[in-house]
Amino acid sequence: MTKVLLTGFEPFGNASLNPSGEIVKQISGDNIVTAILPVAYTQSAERLLALVAEHTPDVVICLGQAEGRTAITPERVAINLDDARLVDNEGVQRNDVKILSDGPDAYFSTLPLKELVDVINAKGIPAAISLSAGAFLCNHVFYVAQNKFAGTHVRSGFVHVPLMDEQAGEFPGMPTMPLDQMVKAVRAMLEVL
Repeated sequence: MTKVLLTGFEPFGNASLNPSGEIVKQISGDNIVTAILPVAYTQSAERLLALVAEHTPDVVICLGQAEGRTAITPERVAINLDDARLVDNEGVQRNDVKILSDGPDAYFSTLPLKELVDVINAKGIPAAISLSAGAFLCNHVFYVAQNKFAGTHVRSGFVHVPLMDEQAGEFPGMPTMPLDQMVKAVRAMLEVL
């Protein structure tokens, strides 16, 4: 039986919620390990690697919030760069910093992205492949995971989710998606994997 590690993030900035964390709280199963990562460069990577060491998963999916997106978007590429206007929850800002000084410039997701998008769309939920996970914490965790599993049998990747409806007040004018739809999309991905 395939063992899956599914992670989301805690809220960050001035937000009171993070849909990735809320999704993770609603997913459970015999072979599914879930965790909510801190929005902090060093701690997020350390926590992810500790979970991997403890649970030895076959599949790792990390989820994160992407304001402005209208669809569930599996990411294709993780880049070796921390470069964000935002500070993490510890007040750390990184500009033009390599994640791993001797690491390759980029890694591709090893998840079956087109299949994941198709299965989500088949449920009537908008989904599309994204080519950029940005250069903040989402990309940071994505890159660390891909580096960890490079050359192994473990399939891993990152999926961005839109804001959820409950965040409309904190993000006026931004598109949102009902949380139950996002949970349904993640469950559909897990069935494929």
